[in-house]
Amino acid sequence: MKAIVLSAVGGTDQLVHQDFADPAPGPGQVRVELEAAALNHRDVWIRRGLYAGITLPVILGSDGVGTVDQVGEGVDVSLIGQRFWINPSLAWGDRKDVPDYKTWRILGLPDQGTYAEKIVVDSAQLEPCPSDWKAEDAAALPLAGLTAYRALFTRGQFEAGQSVFITGIGGGVSQMALQMAVAAGGKVYVSSSSDTKLENARRAGALGGVNYRQADWVKTAREMIGGEGPDIAIDSAGGKTIDDLIDLVRPGGSVVNYGQTTGTCPNLEVRRLFWKQVNLLGTTMGNRSEFRAMLKFYIERGLRPQVYRVFDLSEAGSAHDLMESGEQAGKIVLKIKG
Repeated sequence: MKAIVLSAVGGTDQLVHQDFADPAPGPGQVRVELEAAALNHRDVWIRRGLYAGITLPVILGSDGVGTVDQVGEGVDVSLIGQRFWINPSLAWGDRKDVPDYKTWRILGLPDQGTYAEKIVVDSAQLEPCPSDWKAEDAAALPLAGLTAYRALFTRGQFEAGQSVFITGIGGGVSQMALQMAVAAGGKVYVSSSSDTKLENARRAGALGGVNYRQADWVKTAREMIGGEGPDIAIDSAGGKTIDDLIDLVRPGGSVVNYGQTTGTCPNLEVRRLFWKQVNLLGTTMGNRSEFRAMLKFYIERGLRPQVYRVFDLSEAGSAHDLMESGEQAGKIVLKIKG
């Protein structure tokens, strides 16, 4: 098969489109012939050597959709020919609140990922994908959709009518959090460094947006939202933004963080945290029941992820260049079949 193989960390030239041995499913496993895969920032950090536990060579990619073409021992042969999403959250474990960190991992390292024509996964990772979903839309959904769903509904405990502030609009997770919150009856506000992305978010249902490069953006956001601030803030930036969001949310509100793109927060105003009774919550990926609930949410409401651009599999390097530029508003996808 053809695959994008990372044999050394570094620039996008290390993403080599080459022949790779066809994987064979073992007991309890299936082989999926992939139609499309999607990029995540995790892929870029691994490629650049900024991720823990890197083992090479590796095929990157956590998101994929395709058709089962082989099954291993103990797997129902009727799965062959059926189309599935792949849940990228592997071996979560029995607890729903946290994964089993002895077994849990994300598809695409150390396991071989979806930047390939074929992939082998445990049959338990499959969820049916309707035929009316285009490959690029379907591939865009799994990791970002799962992360956004858990952040908003499980950790954030969002309810219809509440106000939600989402940072860094334009990335896959933030876009899907916006979609879900709007569809579920939320009043959504966003931030970005790009006025174009803010306008795109308004067209997608956001009631307002603020450019965080403004020195007084917290004040501007609070005035925009009205009252004491939003009920929930969902953040991927980390850094000083955490302190700003604790300032922004209403007393008793929640700040849910799933990333650290701007580093650590060296001067957290702890007094504000306890005085306002703010809930500071962390989240990563999600469990199997959340993955299923997220897919059901999208299917029943007729939603589709926002796809910014589609590349051929052989153009993975160019796709990574685009992701690092930060220009995208939505998911970047690799077309593999068709």
